[in-house]
Amino acid sequence: MSVIVHATSAPRQDAAPAKALLERIEKSLDDGKAEDIVTIGLEGKSSIADFMVIATGRSQRQVVALAERLRDELDRGRPRPSLEGLPQGDWVLIDAGDVIVHLFRPEVRAYYNLEKMWGADSPDGAAEQSEPLRA
Repeated sequence: MSVIVHATSAPRQDAAPAKALLERIEKSLDDGKAEDIVTIGLEGKSSIADFMVIATGRSQRQVVALAERLRDELDRGRPRPSLEGLPQGDWVLIDAGDVIVHLFRPEVRAYYNLEKMWGADSPDGAAEQSEPLRA
């Protein structure tokens, strides 16, 4: 007779409630002068997180500074968040558990257009319309 063991991940310890975490992230980005901050609720769209935050830094240096500032803010009392793309500073992804943060340079953000992919409004508040395909 064989025994089947189902592996489950352990619950995250010391995880801040998603809404409180989101507010800390938005405040840190605003204090760091991030531009075009957009928050997307992921409930019903994805199980990876509760919220996604997308923001722009004017230069590579500002994107890196915003990411480091946010990392330091989130380090207080919690495990260190995962950061990807920090050395390049074009697009930094921060996995803070219940909130995923994307920090972009303006050109990179326009190219990837995550807001459109996730069905959110563009940073200027107007939903973008795609061009119809022509035969």
